[in-house]
Amino acid sequence: MCKSGVAVAMLIAANLAFAHGPSRLKVTESVTINAEPAKVWAKVGDFNGMPGWHPAVAESKASDGNNVGSRRTLTLKGGGEVVEEIEELDNNKMVLKYRMKEGVLPVTNYASTLSVKAVEGGKSLVEWRGAFYRGYPNNDPPPDRNDEAAEKAITGVYKAGLENLKKVVEQ
Repeated sequence: MCKSGVAVAMLIAANLAFAHGPSRLKVTESVTINAEPAKVWAKVGDFNGMPGWHPAVAESKASDGNNVGSRRTLTLKGGGEVVEEIEELDNNKMVLKYRMKEGVLPVTNYASTLSVKAVEGGKSLVEWRGAFYRGYPNNDPPPDRNDEAAEKAITGVYKAGLENLKKVVEQ
């Protein structure tokens, strides 16, 4: 290949590197709760029970209980709604996987997993993991829909929820 061909190939490769769009973001938060896993799972594993432990959720309406494919509409205390659908719920493994279908959060293609595991001393480790893209899929997103806004929103949801779950279960 001639020098000009190599130069053209390098320019194309450089342009493709900048044109890939946003990167998938991930957030993981966890908390240790001084309670047996079954007691914690009774809260976390109830797909329609989030208003009982998450301080931002005023109401939840699930279409089909804890069955795969059930959709819940969460009404938020600050206004707005979020619609989520169960992808997997395993009571034996204490794992709930769901995906957001629509909502007010500054994210797209959001999928999440909540799990409860036994740890020493009869305690439980609750882990909340999510993967998503920022709310604005194109280049130069506005500040309220960029990577930082997306990570901040999901981190805030997880931290507030886990902190309050700990309080509710340990009472």
